[in-house]
Amino acid sequence: MKKSSPSQDLPASELIDKRIAELGDWRGETLSRMRKLIQKADPDVVEQWKWMGTPVWAHDGIICTGESYKSIVKLTFAKGASLKDPAKLFNSSLDGNVRRAIDIHEGEEIDAATFTALIQEALVLNAASVKAKAKPKRVK
Repeated sequence: MKKSSPSQDLPASELIDKRIAELGDWRGETLSRMRKLIQKADPDVVEQWKWMGTPVWAHDGIICTGESYKSIVKLTFAKGASLKDPAKLFNSSLDGNVRRAIDIHEGEEIDAATFTALIQEALVLNAASVKAKAKPKRVK
């Protein structure tokens, strides 16, 4: 039987804290800033730790993930293709039918108000999906 590592027993919020601290550079600062904006946009957001170490923010479904790579911090929106993006924040994964992502490079800043509006739009979409699934089907 495979034993879980001690870190897997920690709450997701603590694992995300650890990831930010481990990065220790602009990527950690960027991930921390975006996390705070997500939490401000939705005080009821649920933090999760999935897929062998990916921070996830959810409310009525996944809002977005926060991945860190050598040269980018990537925020992937689970239903990004269904979101309006007049400010063109999405700059990655643009060809897919479902997801969209924001790649943030060192030195780049994302406008807080624009990002918050995108998060809130994702929340509305998630809530509508939950409501549609809960609606009883009419029998003819």
